[in-house]
Amino acid sequence: LLSCRLYCEEAKDPKRRSCQTVLAEALDIIIRSFAPILPHLAEEVFQYIPYKKDSEGVFRTGWINASSAWKKPGIEEAIEGACAMRDSFLGSISGKNALEYEVIIVIEPGLLFELMEALQAEETSSVSQLNEIMMASQTTLLSELPKEIPSDANIIKGTFLINLEGGDICEQSSYKVYAQPIAKAKCPRCRRYTAESSSTPCPRCLQVLAAGKGST
Repeated sequence: LLSCRLYCEEAKDPKRRSCQTVLAEALDIIIRSFAPILPHLAEEVFQYIPYKKDSEGVFRTGWINASSAWKKPGIEEAIEGACAMRDSFLGSISGKNALEYEVIIVIEPGLLFELMEALQAEETSSVSQLNEIMMASQTTLLSELPKEIPSDANIIKGTFLINLEGGDICEQSSYKVYAQPIAKAKCPRCRRYTAESSSTPCPRCLQVLAAGKGST
């Protein structure tokens, strides 16, 4: 998830910048957390942070002060639900390369489906947050199984308990995960199987490369 955003997206792309923001916030909290126990190490790490503009030191800049903007209702449940489906997907391919597959997730209309839609607005995507979590080359989110899926297909079934607002909103949702080998070629840049041929970058990478040329 992190490596794809950091190394494949354009330098100023919001996806890449948001990833850097999360890493910076996590590092700041970790440093302040162990500063009372390992003061010299914490101070040394703090002084080497390249984007810090102050030089007062970790002990003079206060304790952990995470913004309330990070606590958005439903985000934690959406990520945990997606991770549960990812585990089902990875378990179904027996240790094979996840990027060689496309995933179809089927969830009946309800709260879980809405949470997954927050991670992937399109029906099918190779660049959505949901697909990045799934670690596949392409993810499709549906409310019912496609008719073209073989009757003997290995469809993994699971359930996920959603608990929101301190238990005021509680819903047990079921899901189905089906994985099949993807029919596209491996992109020479991002290494995902989303290209039309192995000698040509995928559409996402072509767009990033074109933007990079335009800014030089």
